[in-house]
Amino acid sequence: MDITMGCCLGTGPPPSCLVLLLLKLLASVSQGLPGTGPLGFHFTHSIYNATVYENSAARTYVNSQSRMGIILSDLSWDIKYRIVSGDEEGFFKAEEVIIADFCFLRIRTKGGNSAILNREIQDNYLLIVKGSVRGEDLEAWTKVNIQVLDMNDLRPLFSPTTYSVTIAESTPLRTSIAQVTATDADIGSNGEFYYYFKNKVDLFSVHPTSGVISLSGRLNYDEKNRYDLEVLAVDRGMKLYGNNGVSSTAKLYVHIERINEHAPTISVVTHNPFPLDKEPTYAVVNVDDLDEGANGEIESISIVAGDPLEQFVLVKEGKWINEYKIKERKSIDWEGFPYGYNLTLQAKDKGSPQKFSAAKVVHIANPQRDNIPVRFEKEIYNVTISEFSPPGVVVAIVKLNPEPPGVEYRISPGEDAEFFKINPRSGLIVTAQPLDVIKKDVYELGVSNKEGDLKAQVSISLEDANDHTPEFQQSSYEAFVNESVPVGTSVLSVSASDKDKGENGYITYSIASLSALPFSINQFTGVIRTTEELDFESSPENYRFIVRASDWGSPYRHESEVNVTIRIGNVNDNRPLFEKVACQGVISYDFPVGGHITAVSAIDIDELELVKYKIISGNELGFFYLNPDSGVLQLKQSLINSGVKNGNFGLRITATDGENFADAMFVNISVLQGKVSSKSFSCRETRVAQKLAEKLLIKAKANGRLNAEDGFLDFYSVNRQGPHFDKSFPSDIAVKEDLPVGANILKIKAFDADSGFNGKVVFTISDGNSDSCFNIDMETGQLKVLMPMDREQTDLYLLNITIYDLGKPQKSSWRLLTVNVEDSNDNRPIFLQESYSVNILESSSIGTEIIQVEARDRDLGSNGEVTYSVLTDAQQFSINSSTGIVYVADQLDRESKANYSLKIEARDKSESGQQQFSVVTLKVFLDDVNDCSPTFIPTSYSVKVLEDLPVGTVIAWLETHDPDLGLGGQVRYSLVNDYNGRFEIDKASGAIRLSKELDYEKQQFYNLTVRAKDKGRPVSLSSVSFVEVEVVDVNENLHTPYFPDFAVVGSVKENSRIGTSVLQVTARDEDSGRDGEIQYSIRDGSGLGRFNIDDESGVIYTADILDRETTGSYWLTVYATDRGVVPLYSTIEVYIEIEDVNDNAPLTSEPIYYPVVMENSPKDVSVIQIQAEDPDSSSNEKLTYRITSGNPQNFFVINIKTGVIYTADILDRETTGSYWLTVYATDRGVVPLYSTIEVYIEIEDVNDNAPLTSEPIYYPVVMENSPKDVSVIQIQAEDPDSSSNEKLTYRITSGNPQNFFVINIKTGLITTTSRKLDREQQAEHFLEVTVTDGGSSPKQSTVWVVVQVLDENDNKPQFPEKVYQIKLPERDRKKRGEPIYRAFAFDKDEGPNAEISYSIVDGNDDGKFFIDPKTGMVSSRKQFTAGSYDILTIKAVDNGRPQKSSTARLHIEWIKKPPPSPVPLTFDEPFYNFTVMESDRVTEIVGVVSVQPANIPLWFDVVGKSRPEGVIGIKGCSH
Repeated sequence: MDITMGCCLGTGPPPSCLVLLLLKLLASVSQGLPGTGPLGFHFTHSIYNATVYENSAARTYVNSQSRMGIILSDLSWDIKYRIVSGDEEGFFKAEEVIIADFCFLRIRTKGGNSAILNREIQDNYLLIVKGSVRGEDLEAWTKVNIQVLDMNDLRPLFSPTTYSVTIAESTPLRTSIAQVTATDADIGSNGEFYYYFKNKVDLFSVHPTSGVISLSGRLNYDEKNRYDLEVLAVDRGMKLYGNNGVSSTAKLYVHIERINEHAPTISVVTHNPFPLDKEPTYAVVNVDDLDEGANGEIESISIVAGDPLEQFVLVKEGKWINEYKIKERKSIDWEGFPYGYNLTLQAKDKGSPQKFSAAKVVHIANPQRDNIPVRFEKEIYNVTISEFSPPGVVVAIVKLNPEPPGVEYRISPGEDAEFFKINPRSGLIVTAQPLDVIKKDVYELGVSNKEGDLKAQVSISLEDANDHTPEFQQSSYEAFVNESVPVGTSVLSVSASDKDKGENGYITYSIASLSALPFSINQFTGVIRTTEELDFESSPENYRFIVRASDWGSPYRHESEVNVTIRIGNVNDNRPLFEKVACQGVISYDFPVGGHITAVSAIDIDELELVKYKIISGNELGFFYLNPDSGVLQLKQSLINSGVKNGNFGLRITATDGENFADAMFVNISVLQGKVSSKSFSCRETRVAQKLAEKLLIKAKANGRLNAEDGFLDFYSVNRQGPHFDKSFPSDIAVKEDLPVGANILKIKAFDADSGFNGKVVFTISDGNSDSCFNIDMETGQLKVLMPMDREQTDLYLLNITIYDLGKPQKSSWRLLTVNVEDSNDNRPIFLQESYSVNILESSSIGTEIIQVEARDRDLGSNGEVTYSVLTDAQQFSINSSTGIVYVADQLDRESKANYSLKIEARDKSESGQQQFSVVTLKVFLDDVNDCSPTFIPTSYSVKVLEDLPVGTVIAWLETHDPDLGLGGQVRYSLVNDYNGRFEIDKASGAIRLSKELDYEKQQFYNLTVRAKDKGRPVSLSSVSFVEVEVVDVNENLHTPYFPDFAVVGSVKENSRIGTSVLQVTARDEDSGRDGEIQYSIRDGSGLGRFNIDDESGVIYTADILDRETTGSYWLTVYATDRGVVPLYSTIEVYIEIEDVNDNAPLTSEPIYYPVVMENSPKDVSVIQIQAEDPDSSSNEKLTYRITSGNPQNFFVINIKTGVIYTADILDRETTGSYWLTVYATDRGVVPLYSTIEVYIEIEDVNDNAPLTSEPIYYPVVMENSPKDVSVIQIQAEDPDSSSNEKLTYRITSGNPQNFFVINIKTGLITTTSRKLDREQQAEHFLEVTVTDGGSSPKQSTVWVVVQVLDENDNKPQFPEKVYQIKLPERDRKKRGEPIYRAFAFDKDEGPNAEISYSIVDGNDDGKFFIDPKTGMVSSRKQFTAGSYDILTIKAVDNGRPQKSSTARLHIEWIKKPPPSPVPLTFDEPFYNFTVMESDRVTEIVGVVSVQPANIPLWFDVVGKSRPEGVIGIKGCSH
């Protein structure tokens, strides 16, 4: 871009120069962009695509699919086009052609230029074209991309011209073996050519377009091992123009090589090396290959798997060429692989293609496996058994691993060997004799096999049992203690020891005595102490009792006893006691001296013989003598001369045992004159002798008891009874052989009448457990399975069950138990062979027996009976379930399935438990019979063949399937009809070739019949198929249709009917036949869809309604296409102008207008202006307006020219809120047209109205006791003013002092509050509700809401009194049924809730009364006599839901009937007038009536019902 800046030279540019420069720069930038220019002046596209053929003559115009040029926004523009770049050779020239509103850009080749277009030199030109307006500064640019189209002016050439391939003679048919390549510089169909063989070739075929050479026949190396082929390339265009010249030739040399038919095979002989071999050989491997030459040579053999440590190597040794030996590469880890190695070998030959042998697995056995030492499972067996264990208790089971067959176990000789024995077959060690923990804590046994080279140690620890009895240190204990020792004095200490350990040896002491003793023993120390005071006089002098020492063992304690004797020493601790006291008597004055007056007697419990008597006082005169030993009182001095004639002597006498003195006794002696009776002394008995006798008796009895205990036998410690088996012990039992180890078999019961250890029974199997299958729990007697049983080995055991007690001496008993081992299904059937196989003909008939399988089961009965079945889902075979004979059950077909692998199951018939089974594989191989005809795949063929394909081209490959083997599967092909040799078929490959040229114009279809026939013997089979060959026409369309002009112009009126002809275009084509037939079509342009064209005549006609006002003109792109195989076409641009007709009514900018005007607006206020336009050019400025409807009261007027609507009167929105006006806008055409405009005028509200409710007064109802938020009623109010209608507020202004109700301020919904409504307190509520609008000057209205509270049964009936007491005169039978009393109740509820029913619920058992259920009047049924009393319970029940009730009592006292009044009864007033208030409560006193005389008993009754006028009758009576 060159910008002249001459005006700006100098030191500083002036401002005007800068402005000029900026404007010029902007203009240059905008004009430099392709397709751009000033607004409205630009090309339709920034780039156009066009085409022209190479070698075109001068003045040939390029062809473009789109219109190239500029739309004339100004029809006065004079546009010129010029190619500014891209045409350096000067091939092209730009021309301009103006049609209507478009200036076409046309580019053509120049004339007079010796150079011509050559696509192979340059196939594309990008031209930049400039468009400018003459006389104006308008420019635009675009790009034109001209593609040079190809003409067939070159021929194909091979590169390279010589080819050589080598193929195996086993190459399958149809295999691509080579490809020849030729090229043609032309493109498209001009560059297409065909390959074919110069000479006829049967074994090979060449694809006509790809040049791929395929094998179409069987090769035989021995017949021919090289083929020299010549391939030609023919340009398709040559044939099209009638020239069959060949462009070039290529040679192909095909070498045949013998095939590598066989893969190597490996045979192996394993070898056990000698241990001393330095290089041991583990296997000898031979590799064979049946091929010859290099194909039969072995390249290598290797270990491909099984040797992760790479310890083995294959070494080629031996006299044979392909013999290898497997040796060790390094020391082999046999311990990591104790079972040896599985080596996988594979060999490969040197053939081509190289073949590999099948993988061969060689097992290298571990040479040390047989030398793995047999050893015991454990080197030392540590076991613990109870010390109580009797002979036969299980100790341990020792086993060799692996256990050699026929092994025998032995106990090695030793000091402990005699205590145990071992089962030589099973290794079960049991006790042989009782064990003693004291003698030994641990027993050590050596066990070995019979040979003695394998040994193990068994260490048996004895678990201490309580088998020792505590032993006292002395055989008896004796002690002496005075009777005077205090309580708690230690008398004696005993001590015992126990040889057991732990708690079994821990000892406690106790005293065993049948009588209570004054002693106790410390249970831990054995110290004996006194527990009460001793008394020699009343207790035994010697205590002999037993002290028992008990250990703490379990399950029982061992105890021992020792005799203890404690002698009680007597202490003088008792005073003498007189047998008689307070003696008094009389002696005569002349009583003789020495005479026996009386005798005193005292008894000392301690010492009976040592009591001495003594007069303490009263004998100062010495008249009396008291014998100190005998207690005889004698007169010592005569009283005669004493001067004592009548006197009294009071003697105080005591007795002493030498230490203690008895309480003094008194002997009063009176001396009288005269004779005195001999029995004149009397004393008070103290009963001391009797008490002493009783004491002595107690002592004697105590001694007797002790003496009795001396002869008591200790049944606890003596083992008197032996153990006995329970009567339930069976003589024989049956057990299933499959009982698991540890399973319970039988619990043997035994008992011993002794107590403690003497009665504790232990169990053992002493004999008969030959296979060590059983064990018995020593403690519980539970017989269990110790080792698995096998009925097939031993089916009966005779067990000796021995029981022992734990007493001393130990006693035992035994019984024999026969155990019959019942068969269980533990053996599965075993087939006699590991697998079976058989070959049969596929034509074997149904029922043919093919083989018999056999399995045997060692079990008994149904467990051993075998049934056979086929598990495999194969309907072709079945088996006899009893004999195992397999036979053909369905038609066989080797071609469907050549062999079968059947799973044959042999299952026993066990009726209980799970059945056992085994499975064997039976492989059935079907031998082939030629029973299948060749089958074509597909059943028929359809191919399309170009008519210009060269002779020898393979047009189809036939394929058949014949599943038969051998000759029966070899197929040969033949043509039944070849259409005079036009087709031929290869017998072996089935390739169908052209043998003559085809011509589409002569014949388009061929139906070939082909036959495929096998070589089966004795009869061959064949089948037939059909090949439909369709000949495809080759493009011979040489000339393109052409129009005489590149564009045409036409016109049509806009009101033309659909189908009106506009113009006709015509094209010509110089081809003949179908290639020269032309079809017309419209494929592009703005009028696409508005116009159609007759595809044969080229007449263009309207296809849609036209409207000039919508679109004034249309461009169409019309195609002229011939009917060639490859159609050719050319285009022409058609311009159609639409002529105007007055067919449009005026149109407004809006379909409906929605103006708004305030109500109360004055006159001449502008509301809205209607704006309409007429698309018709002649009527646009000649429109008139008028209101045609919606304005009956003439509130609005319209300007006829401008369309402005004004108010004509004052508006009221509440009267009319809106107006719907219809306005006509009319043009001034010859036939005037008009349009209707709807104007919806909304009157904007002013707040000039108060809210109005839907009702003046509302009467809602609500249940009493309603919960909170129960809806009562919603006040519905409206405000004629629209702006206030949604802003109404509601409030309760009066009638709600207790806030029973609340109103929603926005919705007007009245609801209950948390305060409960009570109808009985207030049945109606008068609420005043005020509704206020939301205007700027709010207006309000008031409405009343009368809320009626509905009743709920929330009150029960109430009697005025809980108890009614009345007195009534007795009644006779005549007055039965008369009323007694009305016990009425009332209910504060209303309606059914207040309807009351009465009944007597108590006190009327005999039915003497009845009550009216409605009135509550109680009446009598029987007579009542004075003095009786009745109490009735009356129940009142309402009729509400739920019902409520209450009761009252009526006490009736029946009294004597009073005598009749001598004076008639009269009311004080004949008529009483009482006033009752509406609000008075029930039981309110209405008035009082009085009767004369009043001093007698009276009864009143209401005898008349209440009348409408309120008059009732009252009766009074005195009886």
